[in-house]
Amino acid sequence: MGFATDAIHVGQEPDPSTGAIIVPIYQTSTYVQEELGKHKGYEYARSGNPTRTALERNLARLEGGTHALAFASGMAAINAVLTLLKSGDHVICSHAVYGGVYRLFTRILVNFGLEASWVDTTCAENVEKAIQKNTRMLYVETPTNPTMQISDLSEMSRVARARNLMLVVDNTFMSPYLQRPFEFGADIIVHSTTKFLNGHSDSIGGAAVLRSQETYDRLYLIQKSAGAILGPMDCWLVLRGVKTLAVRMEQHNKVTQAIAEFLEKHPKVKRVYYPGLKSHPQHELAKKQMRGFGAMLSFELGSLEAAQRMLRQVKVCSLGESLGGVETLISHPATMTHASVPREQREKIGITDGLVRISTGIEDVEDLLADLDSALSHV
Repeated sequence: MGFATDAIHVGQEPDPSTGAIIVPIYQTSTYVQEELGKHKGYEYARSGNPTRTALERNLARLEGGTHALAFASGMAAINAVLTLLKSGDHVICSHAVYGGVYRLFTRILVNFGLEASWVDTTCAENVEKAIQKNTRMLYVETPTNPTMQISDLSEMSRVARARNLMLVVDNTFMSPYLQRPFEFGADIIVHSTTKFLNGHSDSIGGAAVLRSQETYDRLYLIQKSAGAILGPMDCWLVLRGVKTLAVRMEQHNKVTQAIAEFLEKHPKVKRVYYPGLKSHPQHELAKKQMRGFGAMLSFELGSLEAAQRMLRQVKVCSLGESLGGVETLISHPATMTHASVPREQREKIGITDGLVRISTGIEDVEDLLADLDSALSHV
């Protein structure tokens, strides 16, 4: 079956008891058992819920994996994956990741003896040089948030295989519609389902998709034991969102390409970061490993004052954190999504005070262009 067909039907079959076309929201904490040791596949809602099972089946198919696990947030999914490691293990991580990942490593996991190196994963040689005797995992975000740097997943897989490292890829920005990391050798794919998978800015959630039974068994034990599960209502909302993922991403691509080309020519904009532009240093790589260039872009205005002036004036674009919704969101990474990253580290990876990030929605592109043009006139 094709991607859009799978998105609509896998895990979302009509309810066998009623024929309902939409998966029911099983809003229950427990399940009645017929007798001791005999139940219908579910015992307690922390360890399993039919709505959650439907979502997990769906996401596994879309990413080309064998299993998926749904968590209470994207960070909960990432934290669970990192719990596969033990004290003294070392992780190589893309240096320009989401600020919450940096905070998790540097303020939480460091207290449990987990070590991390922040590396420019756009270059395989950098990764190879960073490998230590205790390195166990390579964690890659591609494209990176918010500088849109792209790592060659085939190269990352080659390096990981040579040293028996687990390759984890955050695929939130692209969604499985535009990028499928398992095809390039990834071991685990993580998502914030809050973003493009849900697509409607009304649910917080996360997921880890796997292709190994052994890894699934280990991670399921963590999910069940730690309990950071995604509730049935949120699972249902993501299932609802996934049905339109293919058409939404196609529109996102068209809108964002137009905005990127507009901004690249605008006299107030110093630089645009978008892999769909020929000026992007990894444009050819993006064409090779992605089906489209996505809905995320960033651009440089040169100063905090310029960014503030512009962001005060937007009307159609909404100033706010998060991304991936049908409405366009605009943000200032240095003071919002990456505020937890020290200034020196931010500037080292290109997150300047003048950098603005856009998650384009699916509005009429003419309205978005007019809004941005008007706002930039105040810079």
